Amino acid sequence: MSRGMKVGLTVGILVLAGGGFAGFKIRQKQHAGAEVRMERVGRRDLVSAVTASGKIEPKTSVDISADITGRIVKIAVREGDLVKKGQFLIQIDPAQYQAAVSRAEGVVASTQATMLQTRASRDQAERAWRRARDLSQAGENLIAPAAVEDYKTALDVAQATYEATGAQLSQSRASLQEARDNLAKTRLVSPITGRVTRLAVEEGEVAVPGTFSRETGLLMTIADLSVILAKVQVDETDVVRLTPDDSVEVTIDAYQDTTFVGRVTRVSHSAQLTATQTASGSNDRAVDFDVEITLQDPPEDIRPDLSCTARVVTDTRSNALSIPIIALTVRDHERVPNETSENTSPDDTLKPKRRNREAEGVFVVRDGIATFRPVKVGIAGDEYFEVLDGVREGETIVGGTYQAIRDLKDGGRVRQVDTTDTERAAAS
Repeated sequence: MSRGMKVGLTVGILVLAGGGFAGFKIRQKQHAGAEVRMERVGRRDLVSAVTASGKIEPKTSVDISADITGRIVKIAVREGDLVKKGQFLIQIDPAQYQAAVSRAEGVVASTQATMLQTRASRDQAERAWRRARDLSQAGENLIAPAAVEDYKTALDVAQATYEATGAQLSQSRASLQEARDNLAKTRLVSPITGRVTRLAVEEGEVAVPGTFSRETGLLMTIADLSVILAKVQVDETDVVRLTPDDSVEVTIDAYQDTTFVGRVTRVSHSAQLTATQTASGSNDRAVDFDVEITLQDPPEDIRPDLSCTARVVTDTRSNALSIPIIALTVRDHERVPNETSENTSPDDTLKPKRRNREAEGVFVVRDGIATFRPVKVGIAGDEYFEVLDGVREGETIVGGTYQAIRDLKDGGRVRQVDTTDTERAAAS
């Protein structure tokens, strides 16, 4: 045998041996089972919470807007100033409104004079009619009946003129009051005690009523910061878990490493719809609900519209039997023949009937075999579910990874993941 043939034969033997060894290792690894993380069912203190984000808002906030049109001639406060109820804020040019009051006062005075004249005419017509009536009653030939009727008609006309003038006087007085009210609206004062959180205008600008837009007529905003709310939006799947007076932890982005305590004071009963949903009337997508949280001891320099995150504690369990959240999965669970209903006849029970249905459960490990077992869970903590039924304390279950649990089959072999391999994979 030549030297080349010997070398080729040796290489072939080594390749076959290597392939056989690799195949043996693969079969050995497959026989050992899937690598999973295992965990014993134990007891823990659980806290169920709902997390939502939103903004800081004062409980009482008032937008100051103009009810009349006019140029702003004076602004007595600046943004950030503290103001008291009744304090002067803004002066709108009162010239045209003072002129309107003067015109209305003149109309009232003129109408009052006219009313005096019409009253005198009415009184005179009434005296003339009474004399004619008395003469008619004293004798038929003393005054003609037609003359008596003429005096009566003159009295009726004088009375109607007097009443019309009285109506005109009431109208002119109302116009005067309206003019005075408009003049009073040129001087704006604070309706509450609080802080000026927004000043939207400058001196010289024209104030206009916000007839069609709230922002159009806005001059400034005053907020009472003595009571501060965290207004957050909670998903529809979580809002049913909230109740008033639930304890809340609030973190505000502007105050790092500080947690504020509060209580749920209001849970909205209607969803917060977007402009598109409101216009179309469609509500196919998920919706949020407004939840108001009253903060206890907020910081003195807090401002509205700061971003915040609230963690609402909805329930707690002490020393509860629990499993990792990642361990819970869903499988088609086979219904066994002895699970019969009340309407099942004795003959039907002799026939094996099985029906698959989806069930939540975990994989319980015994002697390296993972068996799916349905469980009933209660509240959910941050990492663990409360277990109400299905497993016992001390049993070993598959606790990870997510992909291993997803691919795991009922009755499959499993083995504890090698921590060395896990650390190596994490490092790579």
